[in-house]
Amino acid sequence: MNNLILSFLFLLYSVGLIAQQPVPVKPRVIVSTDIGGTDPDDNQSMTHLLMYSDRFNIEGLVSSPSYGNGSKQEIFRMIGLYEKDLPKLKKHQKGFLEPDYLRSVTKQGKHGRAVYSGFSTATEGSEWIIKCAKKKSDQPLWVLGWGGLEDIAQALHDAPEIQKNIRVYWIGGPNKKWSANSYDYIAKNFPELWFIEVNSSYYGFFSNSNIVDSVNTSNFYDKHIFGAGNLGKDFKSYYNGEVKMGDTPSLLYMMDGDPGNPTRESWGGSFEKTNRSARVLFNRATTIKDTVAFCTMVEFNFKGPEIDVPADSICFWMETPYKTSVQKWPGYYLGKGIYGLKYVPKQAEVLNYHFTSAIPGFPLGKGILVVTNKWPGKANASDYRLGSSWYTDKSGERFYEGKIQGGKTVFKWREAILADWANRWSWLK
Repeated sequence: MNNLILSFLFLLYSVGLIAQQPVPVKPRVIVSTDIGGTDPDDNQSMTHLLMYSDRFNIEGLVSSPSYGNGSKQEIFRMIGLYEKDLPKLKKHQKGFLEPDYLRSVTKQGKHGRAVYSGFSTATEGSEWIIKCAKKKSDQPLWVLGWGGLEDIAQALHDAPEIQKNIRVYWIGGPNKKWSANSYDYIAKNFPELWFIEVNSSYYGFFSNSNIVDSVNTSNFYDKHIFGAGNLGKDFKSYYNGEVKMGDTPSLLYMMDGDPGNPTRESWGGSFEKTNRSARVLFNRATTIKDTVAFCTMVEFNFKGPEIDVPADSICFWMETPYKTSVQKWPGYYLGKGIYGLKYVPKQAEVLNYHFTSAIPGFPLGKGILVVTNKWPGKANASDYRLGSSWYTDKSGERFYEGKIQGGKTVFKWREAILADWANRWSWLK
């Protein structure tokens, strides 16, 4: 480790900026990831996980791509890079997990979003979650969700008794948008699940405001990763080496202090209990007068022509603008002339959309929805009612990092987190 990094780490410790506390016991974890899909931040987070595999009892790596073409083959590829770098890592730290073991617990989950009901058929990934959750242990199984909830929902549907054995830390936000049907199934049927729903705090890891130059995410690759082994060479392939790692806060949370207490301060955020999750129902297209909080479940149920199609048939679409393209969200025929669609806006905006369908007589229409920046927003009679173990981003204004709710609970530890990681990268040089 070069003298600059040593001096920097010493400075952080001396002024109390590194607050990482001992974890009571090495946690049992399964990671459910959409790696290999459209967002390469999962590859970055997988690099981080592998470089810290000595800190976890990893019981499963499940490919759960609710969107895109991710597969377990991409996890295998990342393990292969780790295997090449492992001899250097072992020179500095004991306990790194063996590549063949990691391959043995890598499983394929569902490709694509769940249908309206929120579940469909078992996958290798969902069955593996059940198997691990049923192991005799005095510890809970932590399921860290980096993508969709489809395999977690399927596991709960097929073996509801595992609810008492698992704890979920889920990176929601955009993933909630893609996984609306599975989220709906879990919130309605498992309100007592131990669940940390992180819709925004993790964005605090991206911000570069007020960050000292040595740990800026834009120059971190050049300063600390360039020339650091096979994992380092591969890291340049994602965002040209700029550190995003939107799913890494789930790992940081498990590495710092007691994960059983979400209200504590930790590298992976600090959270508050919530007894409800926002959900609103509309039997029409919305107007400029309709306002919801970001990450609210917006559910459309309205009448149209009666048709004869199989259950869970996609028969209309909600189209929304996205950059220079259009995103399409599936709507379903529920029977007796009723149509339904679930949509989750991921950010504050004025959203314009329209419904399309090839069905003659379908009630087509345009709509506008105003989305505000504070979750879960005002209470609604249709909200999901949750139990005593559901946590989410802190709502107080003092916890905002700019427009990011709860962002400061992660942002404040960025210097310590990246300095610690820079140390590990130095092992590979």
